[in-house]
Amino acid sequence: MSIQIEHLQYVYGAGTVFEKQALRDISLTIPDGQFVGIIGHTGSGKSTLVQHLNGLLRASSGDILVDGESIYQEGYSMKKLRSSVGLVFQYPEYQLFETDVFTDVCFGPKNLGLPKEEIEARARQAMNAVGLDESYDKVSPFELSGGQKRRAAIAGILAMKPKVLILDEPTAGLDPKGRDDILDMLADLHRESGITILLVSHSMEDVAKYVDRIIVMSKGSVLYDDRPAGVFAHWQELEKVGLAAPQVTYIMHELETRGWPAARDVTTVEEAKDAILNALHRK
Repeated sequence: MSIQIEHLQYVYGAGTVFEKQALRDISLTIPDGQFVGIIGHTGSGKSTLVQHLNGLLRASSGDILVDGESIYQEGYSMKKLRSSVGLVFQYPEYQLFETDVFTDVCFGPKNLGLPKEEIEARARQAMNAVGLDESYDKVSPFELSGGQKRRAAIAGILAMKPKVLILDEPTAGLDPKGRDDILDMLADLHRESGITILLVSHSMEDVAKYVDRIIVMSKGSVLYDDRPAGVFAHWQELEKVGLAAPQVTYIMHELETRGWPAARDVTTVEEAKDAILNALHRK
């Protein structure tokens, strides 16, 4: 499923004293199967943007086409859109409300009007995909750890079998291990299913290791849209908008200033290790 965004603009509180333009002439194409990071400082417009993609917000102007079809055309099914484009909010555990995990994961497909057997099969498959086995079925969502709650919430969206999965700050508030576990799980899901994933974050470190493409938002506009190495090459400009490149970026630039022939376009610690070892072998 491809998503095409054409000259999207959005104004909060239009016509009031609180009027604020949150999105400014956004044009992007998200092809099927891509893993995209959407990065930006608080207030940059990244969360506002993704809330348009499954119809939670309606654009002030511009258009969004899903598989070539405008979601704003008369008669377009928002129910169909929201089952195809799943959105996991920041702190999704606050959306958990059923008495046990399995029932909670069943909630989404149940609302699609599916037969009981299909609902339960989808819930089981989704829980397996996020690493929650049958031992969690009757556990109260409120007894889970923070990371497990995130997994349960993501499973609830996956049970609806979306073609696009959008996650708004899915690692917020987690400890380093919990953060890595969630991101590793998303990477496995993308690799195994080919689902399109949009990962919203303010942390370059979180996305550097995982995504194919980074879209950087600033003041409601797209500042950069490139592969990770291309974005991190602008580390000085990123700092000006309140973002920091991954620590490895600074290390590689420092090595270069000291005369080391180390690669500048590395984005992960593993790539940096390989580049440094190669440079040592050449010396």
